[in-house]
Amino acid sequence: MKTLGTLDYAVFLIYFLIVAFYGWWVYRQKRAHKENSKDFFLAKDSLTWWAIGASLIASNISAEQFIGMSGSGFKMGLAIATYEWMAAATLLIVAIFFIPVYLKNKIYTMPQFLHQRYNSTVAMIMAVFWLLLYVVVNLTSILYLGALAIHSISGINLTACMYILAIFAIIITLGGMKVIGYTDVIQVFFLILGGLATTYLALDLVATHFGSSGVLKGFKLLTTQAEEHFHMILKKDNENYLDLPGLTVLIGGMWIVNLNYWGCNQYITQRALGADLKTARSGILFAAFLKLLMPVIVVLPGIAAYVLYKEGYGDFKTSMSQGGEVVPDTAYPVLLNLLPTGLKGLSFAALTAAVVASLAGKANSIATIFTLDIYKKVINKDAHEDKQVFIGRWAVVLSMLIAILIAPLLGIDKKGGFQFIQEYTGFFSPGIFAMFILGFFWKKTTSNAALFATVGGFALSVLLKFMPFVVDLQFLSASGFSKLVEQKDGSMLYEIPFLDRMGFVFLICMVVMYLISVFETKRGVVAKGLDIDSGMFKTNRSFTVGALIICGLLIALYTIYW
Repeated sequence: MKTLGTLDYAVFLIYFLIVAFYGWWVYRQKRAHKENSKDFFLAKDSLTWWAIGASLIASNISAEQFIGMSGSGFKMGLAIATYEWMAAATLLIVAIFFIPVYLKNKIYTMPQFLHQRYNSTVAMIMAVFWLLLYVVVNLTSILYLGALAIHSISGINLTACMYILAIFAIIITLGGMKVIGYTDVIQVFFLILGGLATTYLALDLVATHFGSSGVLKGFKLLTTQAEEHFHMILKKDNENYLDLPGLTVLIGGMWIVNLNYWGCNQYITQRALGADLKTARSGILFAAFLKLLMPVIVVLPGIAAYVLYKEGYGDFKTSMSQGGEVVPDTAYPVLLNLLPTGLKGLSFAALTAAVVASLAGKANSIATIFTLDIYKKVINKDAHEDKQVFIGRWAVVLSMLIAILIAPLLGIDKKGGFQFIQEYTGFFSPGIFAMFILGFFWKKTTSNAALFATVGGFALSVLLKFMPFVVDLQFLSASGFSKLVEQKDGSMLYEIPFLDRMGFVFLICMVVMYLISVFETKRGVVAKGLDIDSGMFKTNRSFTVGALIICGLLIALYTIYW
């Protein structure tokens, strides 16, 4: 039933008031000091390690995880958790190798890095690209999917849900990164507590349906009733192989997805760029531990929904069907509607917290890039600190309004939220990551090489995406790099899995960038290297111990659920 009870609204109101008053208190504390642009955009020297870690997770986990990843759990099982568990390993690499480079060279935005390392042309192209990507793809999908999920639980009008979420996020964002960072701690608390409540209910429902009780029994029943849903590495004959092509999730394109997202993304790295190295690394390590927990919250409910659907429990079959076809992305909302009054309000607050935190983080990144990399460099080079903060706040409001207007027109719900984001960002990720990784660690990389990665990487991604319509890729089938797939018109084509395609584009970009750089170096072109020394990559004992624990847990998980 798509309604919330009085107790549900009371629980949600408590969540709202806690976040609002705590955010107001943080803002009042901050106003006691003179605010400049670095305070507003980066919370310079203000966030603790636990605030950075919580903010990273709150900004990352949103409706596409709760709805889209639970839907993928329903469809393909635990294998989708590779996005979360491999992210934990990726965060360790970012903390050890990426963050020291940014902090040592006083880099506060990704376009600034490109300007400092390459030139203004590359920086401006990517600044505009990131703005378009963040507004047209990320902000819209987070807003629309969040509103869709809340509408499916509460019955509140979809458009009204979008406005409520946007206004809530704007209020938090206008306080700046410090307010976002510290309110994210509360958001993560509700996110995890509410998420675990839903997982508890889902596992208990499974146990009860089979005449038992308890979450441990429910989990054991999942592993037997949906045994095929507990394999992390999919075989080629699996219908979901195109989404997660076997070992590629361990040694291929999944690394590009995660390293680009966690290490070369303003939206994420911004949380750590205002801290010292020790604090930043500790925060990222904390986020890595939280990442290990996320599949319990966002994937297990989807697998439980699959078992209940298969068993014909309640009205699962009718609630999850549209036009005679099952819609996996409805798994999580259907589960939430089964929660008792009070717990439903807690889970409703968890979902809202995830959406609002992501919206606030994304809007702040949009404001940061627009203000510091476009407005300050092109429109008004003499803009003083107060003016920059003013422009940043207006950028937040306008980007949110644009997202509200265009989100219903993009067909996000038809594509599937998680797939929608991965599809569009995946065209650019390989080239961007190649440009960053060579820019970090090879001083001879030239600006023209970076320009090729920016434009050529996208062109190569498009070429490989549509190549099956021109060239028969059957010859790649034996190696596992193509699979025969039925098209909408009934025809059969050999397609390259998404993650493998990214791997190919990345390798081509790296080779071509190397050749361009070598050619230009021989002609006398001098590249602008960064200030790097081997000592900056050394970690302290506590970080090393934490990193080894995470690596051990990941090895154990993949060994058990291979």
